[in-house]
Amino acid sequence: MKYSFLFFCLMFIISCGTQQKTIENSTIKTSEVTKTIIDSVTVQHDKTAKNDALNIKNNQTITTPDSIVYNGTREFTTTFENTHFSHTVWNELLQKYVSSEGLVNYAGLKEDRRKLQIYLYDLGDNQPTDVWTKEEKLAYWINAYNAMTIDLILDSYPARKGIKEIRNPWKQRRWKIGDKVYNLDEIEHDILRNMNEPRIHFAINCASFSCPPLLNEAFTATKLETQLTTVTKKFVADTKRNTITKNQLELSKIFKWFKKDFEKNGSLIDFLNQYSSLQIDTNATISYKEYNWSLNEQ
Repeated sequence: MKYSFLFFCLMFIISCGTQQKTIENSTIKTSEVTKTIIDSVTVQHDKTAKNDALNIKNNQTITTPDSIVYNGTREFTTTFENTHFSHTVWNELLQKYVSSEGLVNYAGLKEDRRKLQIYLYDLGDNQPTDVWTKEEKLAYWINAYNAMTIDLILDSYPARKGIKEIRNPWKQRRWKIGDKVYNLDEIEHDILRNMNEPRIHFAINCASFSCPPLLNEAFTATKLETQLTTVTKKFVADTKRNTITKNQLELSKIFKWFKKDFEKNGSLIDFLNQYSSLQIDTNATISYKEYNWSLNEQ
């Protein structure tokens, strides 16, 4: 009996030790898993902007805090739309650095360029797919074109004071989206113009005075129709860029360069009459203003 009791005590001690070791191992493993999870969701601000970018994946439900914090300070708010991609970061940059008249604070944007790079990398990681709506695709490519144009200007600002001072500005392949590196010409002519929406010409901006003013908010799928109508009406009514009377038109060269786009459902005057506050005569004479390529800066 005595030895049986001693044997029982010995087995109990061994069992407790084994359990303790198991618990310790479990704690170590739990700690390792926790660290892995934390590492996977922490924005690593000491790495490149690409590693900082928010990877908003197609068809993915995302839960995110109200802000992203770098180096302990709140830098920008994130509010994800109920679409496949959010343009919130771009919207905040536009609100901060673009006036209501469409003039751009390039000096301020250059100081804050990291956020623009985050947005551009995020665009590259979230290429539109067939499941996206037409409105989502249009908003994506319009915003991409405008953000890329500003990125191009910032590369040589303030040394160069206009897009025409940059060598082959619309042909430079420098922005990767998916597996392809794009230039501005491809986005405008091969993608946007093929989407049968002529109002894109008043939404995309070439960083020049005679271009339609840069809207100081991001284009979004939910607001796209209203936004396109607003920028078109505003451009047609802008006397700095168009002079319109009932019988005589002095128009922006945009209407000359892309006349074919505006005549898909009637004449150019038919198109203008949809957005002009003045009814233009069908026989009105048309001439075109000189294009001012000076930089659209504040």
